Amino acid sequence: MNDKVIACEQRAQLQNRAAARERLASLLRDAAAAPPPVRRATKPSRGAKKRCLAAKKRRGDTKRNRRASPDDQGVSDK
Repeated sequence: MNDKVIACEQRAQLQNRAAARERLASLLRDAAAAPPPVRRATKPSRGAKKRCLAAKKRRGDTKRNRRASPDDQGVSDK
C-alpha cells in the first residue's frame, strides 16, 4: 500500500496539509472498523421445500392445461 498521503487541491500548503491529515484519519478509521458479520449458510426448512414443490406442481398443471390436447388438434367444429 502507498505509505504517503498527498493532497494538492489547494494553493496553500497549510490547507493541503490539513486535507492530507483528514484523508489519513479517514483511512485509519476505515482500517480500524470492525469487519461485517460472516454470513452463515442455512438450508431451507422441510415446510419451505414442500411449499416450493407444491407451487412448482401448480405452475406445471397450469401450463399443461393451456396446451391443446392431441385429440383437439386438426379437428374443427363446423
